[in-house]
Amino acid sequence: MVISTVFIAVSMIWLASEVLLAFLWRAKSTDIRRDESSQKIIWVVIVISVSLGVFFKMQQFGHYGSDSRLSHIIGIALILGGLVLRWVAILSLKRQFTVDVAITDHHRLVREGIYRYLRHPAYSGILLSFLGLGLSFSSYASLIVIVVPTTAAFLYRIGIEERVLVETFGDEYHAYCSTTKRLVPFVY
Repeated sequence: MVISTVFIAVSMIWLASEVLLAFLWRAKSTDIRRDESSQKIIWVVIVISVSLGVFFKMQQFGHYGSDSRLSHIIGIALILGGLVLRWVAILSLKRQFTVDVAITDHHRLVREGIYRYLRHPAYSGILLSFLGLGLSFSSYASLIVIVVPTTAAFLYRIGIEERVLVETFGDEYHAYCSTTKRLVPFVY
């Protein structure tokens, strides 16, 4: 019961933070927007994937393990870890962060802090949270329908963002790419 209450509280905090971002951290009218509808695509994929994940969990479809407490605990820890990573990345970018792919008039390439190791730590954080959400449902089916489509949607978004960064920063961004990983330290 306590684990379920913690899961619900953490999930509500996560959802509230994403809704807050969606409404408060949008590009300004003076910024150059290059989103290509990727934000809308991401939200549609998330709503469908999480809804299916919840459905599979409720139907016990693909349920694994007789004691799912460990899966819940690991899932909650990953959601929290992803949330912290995402917010550290967002706060590191300060005014440059927007939920749309956009270039501001004061844009600069950030290479310090967490960005010294990863090019897209905010996306790493949210994907880690979705992995945690999928694990917390203790269902292989839920895990797959949550993680695979959301990862694909964010990879699509990363592709758009990286094209814009190459167009904006050119060789400087290529050099940065050669010294950092995209989402997973030392791996990818």
